[in-house]
Amino acid sequence: MGGSIVAIGMGLAVIGAGLGIGWIGAKAMESIARQPEAVGDIRSNMILMAAFIEGAALIAILLAFLVA
Repeated sequence: MGGSIVAIGMGLAVIGAGLGIGWIGAKAMESIARQPEAVGDIRSNMILMAAFIEGAALIAILLAFLVA
C-alpha cells in the first residue's frame, strides 16, 4: 500500500512539472509576440524558471523515493 502511494506522489510531481514548464513556455511565447524586442530577456528568464521547476520536481521525486 505504501509503495503505490509513493508512486502516485512521484507521478503527480512529474505531471506538475510538465504542466508548469508548458505554462511557462506558453506565456513566454505570448510575451515575445507582444514585445519582440525583448526576446533575449524573456528567453533567459524562461530557461531559468524551467530549470527551477525541474529542480523542484527532482527533489520531490527523490524525497518520495527515499521515504518509500
